[in-house]
Amino acid sequence: MARKPSKTKPKTKPKAKPSDKASPALTHISASGEARMVDVSDKAATERLAVAEGRVVMEKATLDLIVSGNAKKGDVLGTARIAGIMAAKRTSELIPLCHPLALSKVTVDIEPDARLPGCVVRASVKVTGPTGVEMEALTAVSVACLTIYDMIKAVERGVRIEGIQLIEKLGGKSGHYRA
Repeated sequence: MARKPSKTKPKTKPKAKPSDKASPALTHISASGEARMVDVSDKAATERLAVAEGRVVMEKATLDLIVSGNAKKGDVLGTARIAGIMAAKRTSELIPLCHPLALSKVTVDIEPDARLPGCVVRASVKVTGPTGVEMEALTAVSVACLTIYDMIKAVERGVRIEGIQLIEKLGGKSGHYRA
C-alpha cells in the first residue's frame, strides 16, 4: 500500500539569533576562511610568560621504578626535562602557524606524585617579543609527557597522559590569565 504524501511543511531549523556579545575572531583564519600566520609586526615587544601543566598516570610499581632510577632506558625524569626544553625551542617547526621566537627562559619541572600515581609535568616559558609563548609551554609539557611514556612503555603499556592545559599567561594585550 502506497503512502500519501504529507501535506505538512518539512521542519526547518530555527534561524540563529544574533548574540549580544560579538564572538571573538579566529586570528589564524583570514576573511576568506584560509589559514594564515598572524602579522605581529605592529605589536610592541613586551615580556611574556606562559605556564602549562600535564600529568602522566601509571601504576605505583612503574612510578617506583622511575623514582629509584632503575628504568632500563636510564634517567626518565632528566631525559623528559631535556626533551621538553628542546621541544619548546622548536615549537614553530611543529605547529604550522606559530612564530619562531627567541626564548629567554624555559624550565620543565617534573614531580613524582604517589597520589596519582604518576608524574606532574610543568613548563614555564618566557620571551620578550610581540607574541605569546603559550604554544611553547604546551609543547614542552606534551613532549616531556610523551618522553616519560616512551621510556616506560616496555614496563607498562597502560600509561595515560592527561590534563595538558595552560595554567597561566602573563603579558601582551590580553593581560593576565590564570586557569
